[in-house]
Amino acid sequence: MERAPALVGAPSFLVYARSVRRFLREPLVHFLAIGAALFFFFSWRGGGASGRIVVTRARLESFVAGFERTWRRPPTEQELTGLIDGFVREEAAVREAMATGLDRDDTIIRRRLKQKIDFLAEDRIDSSPPSEADLAAFLAAHPGDYRVEERIAFRQVCLRPDRHGGLAGAEAEARRLASRLARRAAVADPGGDSPLLPPDMPLAPKAEIARVFGSEFADAVAGLPEGRWSAPVRSGFGVHVVFVTAKTPARTPALADVRATVERDFTADRRSKELDALYGRLLARTKVVVETSAPPETK
Repeated sequence: MERAPALVGAPSFLVYARSVRRFLREPLVHFLAIGAALFFFFSWRGGGASGRIVVTRARLESFVAGFERTWRRPPTEQELTGLIDGFVREEAAVREAMATGLDRDDTIIRRRLKQKIDFLAEDRIDSSPPSEADLAAFLAAHPGDYRVEERIAFRQVCLRPDRHGGLAGAEAEARRLASRLARRAAVADPGGDSPLLPPDMPLAPKAEIARVFGSEFADAVAGLPEGRWSAPVRSGFGVHVVFVTAKTPARTPALADVRATVERDFTADRRSKELDALYGRLLARTKVVVETSAPPETK
């Protein structure tokens, strides 16, 4: 009668099995296994504290207040349940995204977090509006930003060189026209060769005059005296004779005239300084290292 073949390596297997059983009975192994199980459980749930989503009374009140601002009535029970459900879903999604690392190295999220820091700083500023003394001091420190330019009103007659034998001929005709106009008390229509240009310009700053007639003409008119016809003044349109009817000097306005603009600029300036101070405090606790490329190896 044939005997069954002996199991190859049986003694070694039995020794291995007894070693495994002895290893599994060790308390340290039990401790490590329980710890590993808890770790994976809480990782799956999104972390220890994040396993619960608490909708606080304050958050419920904010849901109701936001709904009332939008719809001008309190929400129904079904609508409030919808708001709570939306918040719970959002919170669960955010926790899952953070647990899986979706918030890391995301440019949009990083920028949004920075914006929230900036908004918090700005909220602190907006809660304390500037005083009249603050605004007056700001206006005094930045007078050029609010300075009212000189304004000039004038009449003009333009002579085109192509109708007077060239530039020299137009200038000679302009001098004769200025002499004739100077001897007359009032001129209803002094003539001219460019009907598309306005014969009368109301009080306007130099920039507006330059927009219509060109910068060369505006610079020349700014230096003319009031109350008499000028010598020839050139522009891109031709040669002009000009009669300045009025001028208002440049000035720094009173605070009452520009209060809204000064307050807006003051608040923007204060926000900028507050943010600079905030990031100064943050960076004071941080060491910044910029890794540049390694220099080429010398042979």
